[in-house]
This record gives sequence, C-alpha cells and structure tokens, in this order.
Amino acid sequence: MPFDASEYGRHIPADVYDDAFAHLDPTSAVERLVELADGGPVCEFGVGTGRLALPLQERGLTVAGVEGSPVMAARLREKPGGERIEVAVGDFAVTRVPGEFALVLLAFNTIFALPDQAAQVACFRNAVAHLRPGGRFVVEAWVPDLAAFRAGAALRPVQVAQDAVMLEAALLHPAEQRMITTKVRLTGTGVDLLPANHRYAWPAELDLMAQLAGMAREHRWEDWAARPFTDGSRDHVSVYRRPMTA
Repeated sequence: MPFDASEYGRHIPADVYDDAFAHLDPTSAVERLVELADGGPVCEFGVGTGRLALPLQERGLTVAGVEGSPVMAARLREKPGGERIEVAVGDFAVTRVPGEFALVLLAFNTIFALPDQAAQVACFRNAVAHLRPGGRFVVEAWVPDLAAFRAGAALRPVQVAQDAVMLEAALLHPAEQRMITTKVRLTGTGVDLLPANHRYAWPAELDLMAQLAGMAREHRWEDWAARPFTDGSRDHVSVYRRPMTA
C-alpha cells in the first residue's frame, strides 16, 4: 500500500483540524507526560499543530517533533512559541530529529496512520533511535472493537454540542487490519470532512513491536489519568522503556 506522509494535511486544512479537536482537553496528558519526561527533552512523532507540544514547552520542557504534513508544521510555527519547536517534516517511521530524548511521544492513535505492520515496527525502532538509555516511548491508541461493526461498516458520534456535531463513518477490512474512516463535522457555517486511514493493531501486537525494537513495557493505563487497563477499556496509554544499557 503506497504511503504519503503529507497526505493527511492535504485533505484536512490545519485550521479545520484545530477547530474540530478544540474540545479535547490536553491537561491530563500534559501532566502525565511531564512526569514521565522527568525534566528531559521530548520528541513528538506526528506533532501536528502542537496540541500537546506547545503546552509541554510551556511547562519548561525542550520539545521537538516529526510531522508528515508541511501544512500542519507551518500552522505550528505560526502559533506563539511554535517557532522554538524544531520540526523535521517527513515520515515519522524513519525521519530523525537531531539529539537524544528522554521521551518520544506518539499520541491520538497516530501509530495507526502508518500503512502496515512493517512501517509500525520501523516506527518503534525509530523511537529507540531517538531515546537516550532509560528513555520512554509513549503510545496513545484505541483498542480495536470489531463488534461495533455491522456488515463491515460503522457510524458513531464523536462530538455532540450545541454548536457542532461530529460523526465518524468507517469501513472495515479485517483481513489487513485496515479501516477507512471519514469524520463528518457539522456546524452552523457548513460541513467539513476529515478523512483518515488506519492500520489498527491490538495492544499485545504493539508490545511485540516494542520487544522487536529492544524495549519493554513499563505501564499500560486506560487513559492519561492512569486508571487501570481492563477488559472493558476502549483506549490505552502504553509506556515502553529503553534499557539503561544495551
């Protein structure tokens, strides 16, 4: 399957992306990441327009990022403080940012934007290449729930508010663990479409990718508040750690 790291930004304008996800409160994620980074520098894969990177920088951390979309990266640079975040534009499975980091972050299901298992394994290895000994790789992702699909399709509400409604339509291709989705955002000013493809993976598969890259899982929580991960959890925050010695 061909993969173009800039595709997301071409299909979703950066200002529309910011408006569509403005309802997501980054506070608990930032608090947890500050704790995990322990004062060290952070590199975010799929840094986007800075939803997490900018508040992390405001907390005193040095932040860098890799972003596939030049449009998203440009939007980040336009924001206050964005010019101080070093961003390498490219495929975060392979693109390097100079330096050594205490924490590499891959949030908001972005691991699933990579097109296949090989690219996802390469991403874990790229994370290790950025980490100093003992550094952490943090992945936030949803847990596949195939029961939600009927005849290979699903439609679900994402946001319901007085001024905006967002729905997600999805088609499932389980033989390839692939999902084609489009979020439909309805507001008083019009309709926005936010398309995205996913190569989904279960938490245990991500654990194996980490092992192949030389890391071990340190934590798995249901959310950024560190609530326990259970049979009913639909999302997870997984923390993998590079050994102190090779």
